[in-house]
Amino acid sequence: SVPMPEGHTLARIARDQTKMLCGQVVRVSSPQGRFPDAALIDGQVLQTVESYGKHLFYWWHNGLVGHVHLGLFGKYRVSVGQQVPEVQGQVRMRMSTERGTIDLAGPTDCSIGTADDRDAIIARLGPDPLRRGVKPELFVTRIQKSAQPIGALLLDQKMLAGVGNVYRAEALFVNGIHPSRPGRSCSTDELRALWLTISSMLKQGVKDNRIITIDRKEFPITNRRAQRGDNTYVYHRDICLRCGTAVQIVTLGGRACYFCPTCQPY
Repeated sequence: SVPMPEGHTLARIARDQTKMLCGQVVRVSSPQGRFPDAALIDGQVLQTVESYGKHLFYWWHNGLVGHVHLGLFGKYRVSVGQQVPEVQGQVRMRMSTERGTIDLAGPTDCSIGTADDRDAIIARLGPDPLRRGVKPELFVTRIQKSAQPIGALLLDQKMLAGVGNVYRAEALFVNGIHPSRPGRSCSTDELRALWLTISSMLKQGVKDNRIITIDRKEFPITNRRAQRGDNTYVYHRDICLRCGTAVQIVTLGGRACYFCPTCQPY
């Protein structure tokens, strides 16, 4: 199954696009014609690109706010330099400045709204561990009210924003929590520790621009071009990196969750 981009990817995209587009007049078009609202922001100055969980928001000088949700198939293609490239495939939105061109294809959502629309989207989401100054309290209370398995709750964007399949499995492993345990069986200390793990894994992901969840002091990374499963404890692995037990899979939140029955006893 295709992994949906997790929060670190969106935070990294926001950072990179800010450097390339912000503070400049941006030409915005829709080569495939499925984003007619491009005309509302074409020729405007882009003030900031903001990420929240798996969502991106584009704040324009005229007060409008663009929203992009990549979903499973959305992708950006970036071309650096003044030369505007030929359109490749179906491009929903093209943004060009003198520094380069960014094409967006296949997103779940690409729309223009207001700051209120942006606030309404964020109001439906849980806290984003990548945001500055965000405290785990809301996350802890929501999880402890639920009888759902913790493994399903971590994928629920209403509980916390930005976590996907890899970080879910790896954070639960690091904290020795079985993915099938009900949320309300988790202690406040366990959930605070889980939040800290998720937060530091996501921040590391922004830095590395990829997912590496293993502790480098415990397992030095020798291969920078490692395959999926080389840089994780249990995700996409046959045996647990730490103890060698056969990794098991349980389907939670509609996705396969990897876990080690020895390191994560129920």
